[in-house]
Amino acid sequence: MSEDNGVWVDPKAARTLPQLIRAAAAAYGDGVAVRLEADAGPEDITFRELDRRSAELGRALLARGIGKGARVGFIAGNGPQFATWLFAIARIGAVAIPISTMIRANELVRVLRQSDVCGLFVQRQFLGYDYAERLCEALPALRQGGPELRLPEAPYLRWIVSSGEGLPASFRTADWFGKAAETIGDELLRSVESEVHTTDQLIEIYTSGSMALPKGVRHNHGPVLFRTHYLRGMLGPAEPGADVNCYLPMFWVGGLMMYLLPGIEGGGKVLCTERTLSNSRVAMGSVLADEDVALMKNNKPYWGLGMSESLGPYGYGDELRAPGRPLCAPMDHFAPDYEIRIADEDDRPVGDGEVGEMQLRGYPVTPGLHKIERAELFTPDGYYKTGDMCLIEGQRIHFIGRNGDMIKTAGSNVSPAEVEMEMQQLESVHSAYVVGLPDKERGQLVAAAVVAREGATLDFAEVEAQLRQRLSGYKVPRAYLEIAREEVPLLHSNKVARREVARMIAERLGRVAA
Repeated sequence: MSEDNGVWVDPKAARTLPQLIRAAAAAYGDGVAVRLEADAGPEDITFRELDRRSAELGRALLARGIGKGARVGFIAGNGPQFATWLFAIARIGAVAIPISTMIRANELVRVLRQSDVCGLFVQRQFLGYDYAERLCEALPALRQGGPELRLPEAPYLRWIVSSGEGLPASFRTADWFGKAAETIGDELLRSVESEVHTTDQLIEIYTSGSMALPKGVRHNHGPVLFRTHYLRGMLGPAEPGADVNCYLPMFWVGGLMMYLLPGIEGGGKVLCTERTLSNSRVAMGSVLADEDVALMKNNKPYWGLGMSESLGPYGYGDELRAPGRPLCAPMDHFAPDYEIRIADEDDRPVGDGEVGEMQLRGYPVTPGLHKIERAELFTPDGYYKTGDMCLIEGQRIHFIGRNGDMIKTAGSNVSPAEVEMEMQQLESVHSAYVVGLPDKERGQLVAAAVVAREGATLDFAEVEAQLRQRLSGYKVPRAYLEIAREEVPLLHSNKVARREVARMIAERLGRVAA
């Protein structure tokens, strides 16, 4: 590690976020750190400005009583504002809690309460949405009260800071917050930063699975910087000034760990647009259509599994898709400091040719989820139970589906991915979403919501006849519903909301939903 008069001069040696931002400012200076390509024109922030603005905001946080371990949320799209708030909160040892810009009012109430945030920064406008209005929809008391917040629905929340005209009286202005910075000097800020350690929590990422409510995934400074170093080496940029196109939201682990932090460390220019992959109609967690897969063919490495709990992708393959394995790349290699095992229901390793759950442990794996007992998530010997079901094939591991997505029908297990893959080989099918519906005789009935290829007409009798030639009889869907691509229900993480798919099929076909 290299240090000069208390300033880290090599970002690649940083072990905490305050070390990283000071090192990046010293190393890359007036180079552009983050650029937002917006309709109103580009918005840039240099490394030096990012350090200065986040330091000023960090001093304001300290003056307003925010210290180590305090939980501060923020709602922002990709761009300089997001980076500034993240670095300001984390550099003083507080816990940064980014919140999705796609979150709805009812979800927002739950996240604010569950996360225990004491303060909240809000980008006023994003993609035409007014987030002050969305907060008032979530917490109607904000329309009437003053800025001294006392909300039973979010009991720890004491202030909300935003900007713009017509701000509700319950919101604080950026000027109110910023003035407090004048009472804290740089010497005190540096002293605070020196007490931010690798074992201190840096961030809590709120995400959701295809069948679960949102959850707060904790990560500490040390593992975040460890993964930043690794991913920078895997993904680039190799040189300062290189473009880093940010395709995923920074408020989730993909945008944060694959683009923003590696880009800052390497001196790259992180290029953001207001619309990211999660604003598209690419449904994650299902078998992708051929045209969607084609978009990924030139994006090496070919990542396999990754999740918020693992700080991003941890397995990757030598090819994009193995024959008959449509969900993700095969896992031929694993990143450093992860221990993996494929285990049965008793947490015992399974053998070659067998299916089990992917379990992880190691330095980059989350120490736990907020307000959830560790024993609910981890095995007694410390492995995180991912819920991802995998097949061992020699030295290669294949992902075959989520444990909660498997369908049990007439005593047999059906993988939705396998059925979806076969359906999407049919000439008339663009994409398919296979779920289980309750059934008195079979336990669950295999059902499919189907999107037709452009210009094609779906004949489900013909579809079923073709599937019976490709699949065992118990795997063939017994109920079908045609839907438009725009109707595919997605969680705000762009994962298929399989419960909603099942409910949609049941309601439209007159069956009882799960």
